[in-house]
Amino acid sequence: MRDFASELEQRKEAGLYRTRRQISGPQQPVLTSDGNRLLSFCSNDYLGLASHPANIDALRSALSETGLGGASSHLICGHHEAHHRLEERLAAFTKRSSALFFSTGYMANLGVISALAGRGDTVFSDRLNHASIIDGCILSRAKVRRYAHGDVAQLAAMLSETSGHKLVVTDGVFSMDGDVAPLRVLAQVCKDHHALLVVDDAHGFGVLGPQGRGSVAELGLSEEDVPVLVGTLGKAAGTSGAFVAGPAVLMDYLVQKARTYIYTTAMPPAVALASCASLDLIERDDERRTHLQALIERFRREATALGYQLMASHTPIQPIMIGDNWVALALSQALEERGLLVTAIRPPTVPAGEARLRVTFSAAHSHEDLSCLVQALSDCRHLLDTVGVAS
Repeated sequence: MRDFASELEQRKEAGLYRTRRQISGPQQPVLTSDGNRLLSFCSNDYLGLASHPANIDALRSALSETGLGGASSHLICGHHEAHHRLEERLAAFTKRSSALFFSTGYMANLGVISALAGRGDTVFSDRLNHASIIDGCILSRAKVRRYAHGDVAQLAAMLSETSGHKLVVTDGVFSMDGDVAPLRVLAQVCKDHHALLVVDDAHGFGVLGPQGRGSVAELGLSEEDVPVLVGTLGKAAGTSGAFVAGPAVLMDYLVQKARTYIYTTAMPPAVALASCASLDLIERDDERRTHLQALIERFRREATALGYQLMASHTPIQPIMIGDNWVALALSQALEERGLLVTAIRPPTVPAGEARLRVTFSAAHSHEDLSCLVQALSDCRHLLDTVGVAS
């Protein structure tokens, strides 16, 4: 029998062991974690909508109309008019022909990739894509070829030497680096080589582009340029679930073929209606995005002045590169002792030797909150000097 206990010990010795912390109360900048109040800079609630009164009221009102559970799969009797309303709203918001509501972003990527590619096909995946994309590629049973992060020239060379059905999959905003994929060039290369492009915009949706329509919209790319768009509602939208948007024929195909859509109970319809309310907030509240961008720009300026090595990102994901697992853990712990929650990200989530603190910002953060973070980083700066990881 496999020695699971020894494997756990090995993870602890390598600084890779992970633990859960218990959060009490609503998701907001100040959290209660294991009974301690902490100022959090590690949430994906980028617009501060997870606890927005309008979304909570919408959910409360919807419960009396729809009940709680989805009760069945979409193809039995679980496809509620609330789900359909959200799908129509998402299609309009993303300026696409049609949309499908999935239970999670992970399930959306698994379902989309394994439905749109199979044995005899080839899937091309950026090396830094999210685990859900990697697993979707494996599940598809297609041949998988990974190209260097953002290296469109390498991708083009791979595509030119491959025949048959080709699927290219990329994150829009990369979750651990915070950078944006070269989507305009990717779209053109896919057209040139007759490949179907899938973009997972989980971390761009709601934050980037006009009215928060995402990284694809930020570049003015259409459904013709990016046929399949994936997004999540549990991040900037502050609710739960995910969606896929694109041509009606492809959405119909996914209804027939996407196993993670077909063989699971539908999400609570009340959540769908709360998500509609959240889309209304996202669409009309540019002020939140303006404030968020001001926080990001100030952080980059002041953290760089302290000597921290930041990554090339203009998104709410602002990683501080550390390198060593134990130093990343020590810095995270030192910040927590000063009342701040910033998690250390270690392999296998990121490549070996690239441990980091993943700082994330929310429109719910104030400039006073940011001042607390910068001061704590200044106080803890000496931890980096001993291993030479500061810039």
